[in-house]
Amino acid sequence: MESIKSVILAGGIGTRLWPLSRTYNPKQFLKLNGSSLFQDTYRRALRISGQDDVLVVTNEVHQYLVKNQLEEIGISISDERILKEPVGKNTLPAITWAMQSIEREFGDSVVAVFPSDHHLGDGAMKEIASARVISEDYLVTFGIPPTSPNTGYGYIDPGEPLPVGMKVRKFREKPDWATAKIYVDSGFLWNSGMFLFSTARYFDELAAYQPELSSKFRQGIFEYSGLPSLSIDYGLLEKSKRVAVVPLKAEWTDLGTFRAWYDHKPHDASGNAGHAELLDSTGNFIFAPGKRAALIGVRDLVLVDTGDALLACHMDSTERVGELVKRFRDSGDTITDYHLQVHRPWGSYTELEKTRFFRIKRVTVKPGKKLSLQMHHHRSEHWIVVSGMADVILGDRTIHLRQGESTFVPAATKHRLANTGKIPLEVIEVQIGEYLEEDDITRFSDDYNRV
Repeated sequence: MESIKSVILAGGIGTRLWPLSRTYNPKQFLKLNGSSLFQDTYRRALRISGQDDVLVVTNEVHQYLVKNQLEEIGISISDERILKEPVGKNTLPAITWAMQSIEREFGDSVVAVFPSDHHLGDGAMKEIASARVISEDYLVTFGIPPTSPNTGYGYIDPGEPLPVGMKVRKFREKPDWATAKIYVDSGFLWNSGMFLFSTARYFDELAAYQPELSSKFRQGIFEYSGLPSLSIDYGLLEKSKRVAVVPLKAEWTDLGTFRAWYDHKPHDASGNAGHAELLDSTGNFIFAPGKRAALIGVRDLVLVDTGDALLACHMDSTERVGELVKRFRDSGDTITDYHLQVHRPWGSYTELEKTRFFRIKRVTVKPGKKLSLQMHHHRSEHWIVVSGMADVILGDRTIHLRQGESTFVPAATKHRLANTGKIPLEVIEVQIGEYLEEDDITRFSDDYNRV
């Protein structure tokens, strides 16, 4: 029997976890427990799939995060195994693209689909693989037996029993608390967003209920950005009459809010999660790495400090963090896009200080990597090597800098920073100019084909 193929959806942003989750380093790539949720998801997929049988669907801006994080756990992924969406179109187009890619390469296949930002306990993959026996006849989704009423999840109403699982009677949207309690008392399941599909059954149902979308993928001539934005629940599963749900016994949470993270983390004797000095304080979630946090007489508070942003909210209001993100975006504030540390295909940089006319960064270049050959019109740069050895192209010269040595890069000068050594290169970069934003860059040559 052929192995199950796996699709990992890694294009989301996770706005309810701001300021931790941001556009260019979203929830699934955050390392809050030593490894990221994306890395954990990929490792789980390898329990039922070979490495060449795993596809990752992500946004174009996240493709290097995918590669970098897999390299960190000893996995090299080819470009063919990363489907890069030019623009997010929700889960139905993303899953359809992956299903079609798998069918073209492997023929009719059984495919498991996983969000990249969930926690899933041991034993789950065996339960998921067991649903293979009904995947020829049904689109299979996986439901979680609720532990309590929850307004943050959709619900599934299970019906007639099948050899594995049950037919789905109806999908329910996220309810208010009173309705959620009725759902829990009625035996409904949380909708986990994980699926098992055979490519044949999937495309039969897609042609029946989304004929225009199906036709575009079958013809293969279309602009991805012109596709409708549809979730797989609304666009297909709620319409199809051949949908089954299999309850999962394994521990699961989507970790979509700070309350979910609070529930997931270990607590002290007073019900606090996180590190802080606490006096007469209970039921709090604290995340403030690199700082000494202290709370006095505080209850049910979420406190998150990332250096450039601070969030404080009541535990009962964590679902509303997305409203803040929308407000920032509507005002044009980039605080929702970038962390102080920004990841690049060659490494990363961390902003140490910024004013109107100068900006200081710590730039880390991985061994064997180099930045693009580039130029800035509005700023000059001063580079100081902290560790490693830098190979620098500066105009028509090539120079080598060791620890403690420095160079000056005038505005409007072609330059490139590279690390041909065996250890990471760390450079302090001081930018001076009247315009210091990241879009003041002209690239002449780039290993990563960026514009």
